[in-house]
This record gives sequence, C-alpha cells and structure tokens, in this order.
Amino acid sequence: MGIEQWWTKLQPSTRQWLINNNGDQVPAAIVAEIAEAGGPASDDSWWASQDETPGHCFPDDAIDWVEATANEEEPQ
Repeated sequence: MGIEQWWTKLQPSTRQWLINNNGDQVPAAIVAEIAEAGGPASDDSWWASQDETPGHCFPDDAIDWVEATANEEEPQ
C-alpha cells in the first residue's frame, strides 16, 4: 500500500510530526502507527536507514512525497 493510501489514516499530530521532522529517524511508536494504518511493518524493507544507523527512516521517494504534501503541491 502506498503512502498516499495510509497517510490520511494517521493521527493529525503524527502527520504533523512527520512533516516537521521529514527525513529524520522515525520513532518506534510512529512506525507502529504507520503499520496499523496499513503502511509497511517495522521489519519491511521499505524502511531505509541512513548512514548505516539502525532505525527507521523514510526512503527518498516518501520524503519527497511528504515535502510535496506539506507544501500543498501535487505529490508525485
């Protein structure tokens, strides 16, 4: 399921955190909420870690999607 399908199922405060912290490591509680909303599970290869640091980070295309959404542009 693509980000556009589960994004609206997240709590507004979670969406705002993801916008404000776009590209940062995603806390475990938010990873769990994303999975519950139909997004990737915590062990899914969709999650990217940056600089070989363990943790959950959005892949580049999802970061771009969040940025476009935050800027009220049409996400690609």
